[in-house]
Amino acid sequence: MNKIAIANALAQVREVYADLAKRPVQRQCALQTECCQFQLTGLTPQLTLGEALLAAKAFRATGRKKLPEPSDGSCPLLRAETHKCQIYNDRPFGCRTHFCDAAGGPYPRKSVLDLIRRLEAIDVQLGGEGPRAIQDAIEDALEP
Repeated sequence: MNKIAIANALAQVREVYADLAKRPVQRQCALQTECCQFQLTGLTPQLTLGEALLAAKAFRATGRKKLPEPSDGSCPLLRAETHKCQIYNDRPFGCRTHFCDAAGGPYPRKSVLDLIRRLEAIDVQLGGEGPRAIQDAIEDALEP
């Protein structure tokens, strides 16, 4: 992948995230990070290649180079000492659309299907292999 193609893909992913933010679906997140506890929820976000590249870029910007492997089944991007997402502004689509029941539950798939298809199209442009589990997708994107 060349740098121009990657920069274009990252811009497209950010556009998808911005379009999602304009949607009228309301949720009341209290930042309890329940959705970040994959072992508890039984759900692990699946990232397309464009999302993984954006997440890896944001993660590198924190000064880190390797994802931790949490022993408690939580998201590797959740900072253990603060319980806050290290890449909140660039968090993946699944993290933006999945909410615990107390916050209003996940977005209905039909209300974001067009955005999912855009992310999948970006994945194809980049030669991705479809959505992958967050840990694996970001680890691979962090490799030089």
